[in-house]
Amino acid sequence: MIMVNIHEAKAKLSEYLEAIARGERVLICKRNRPIAELKRIEEKPRAPRPIGGGPHRFSLPDSFFEPMPDEFLGAFEQGPVFPPGGSGTDQSPLPRAPRESVRRRRRAPR
Repeated sequence: MIMVNIHEAKAKLSEYLEAIARGERVLICKRNRPIAELKRIEEKPRAPRPIGGGPHRFSLPDSFFEPMPDEFLGAFEQGPVFPPGGSGTDQSPLPRAPRESVRRRRRAPR
């Protein structure tokens, strides 16, 4: 067991933590009276958590893995983001608003 005063414990904390990791105990004193003890924490062995170990159980029907119907997929591809009548598969760009010309001022040399 290592006995140290508070000032020494603050100055050499990393050294004492290394000693604690090796299994030693450090007793911290105030005016040569013990007030605290530092010792290594024993780690509990951890096992992997089981998947689906909660209280709720569910199952997926076989229809979950079947392809979605075309009507359902078409509903995702229609709307204000996509052009009307488009299927979303063509690579034509959306029409852009005309660009206004902007004049740039030339800076005078300094």
